[in-house]
Amino acid sequence: MNVVIDFFKGLFKFVYSKIFLIQLVIAIAMLVILSYVALEWLESTTNHHQRIVVPSLSKKTLDEVQKTLEENDLRFEVQDSATFNPEYPRYSVIEQNPLAGSEVKENRKIYITLNPSGYRKIEVPDVVLKTRRQVEPKLIALGFKIGTVTYKPNMSDQVLEIRHKGKKLTPGAMLMKTSTIDLVVGDGKGQKLNLSN
Repeated sequence: MNVVIDFFKGLFKFVYSKIFLIQLVIAIAMLVILSYVALEWLESTTNHHQRIVVPSLSKKTLDEVQKTLEENDLRFEVQDSATFNPEYPRYSVIEQNPLAGSEVKENRKIYITLNPSGYRKIEVPDVVLKTRRQVEPKLIALGFKIGTVTYKPNMSDQVLEIRHKGKKLTPGAMLMKTSTIDLVVGDGKGQKLNLSN
């Protein structure tokens, strides 16, 4: 029992001694200094406070995008092309993520979508011998434009021919989206038209 009491007396003496207090203060000071250094290092390596405003890349070519982003310490990656938009130059940026004006860290990758070279081609459907009321909405829904409508004497009021730039179209022909298709329609009054001509 005396041994235990002597041990605790010695421990209390050591804890309240000047040597222990000095060592304790030094240890706390070292811990604070190391924590501060570690935090500063983390902030510098992760660019914690450094923010870069993403520039607008809209309508820029790939060369212009690369130059602009390199000047701002940013990278880019091209995503799949979008649907053609005639308001943007061909092969120019049509979309970007993050958006222009966003704040990002240095070396952030900006994802861009390019405007394709033009509209895709669409197959012309078989609309001959169908009424104009049926044909026009179908062609418009596919992305075509309706041009001139010419009437020819015929017993029916159906579409007798479809044309593009003066040439007769056959079902299955491929035309660019937004192409204009002209209709030759029977007037419903005349003689049957010979379509072989």
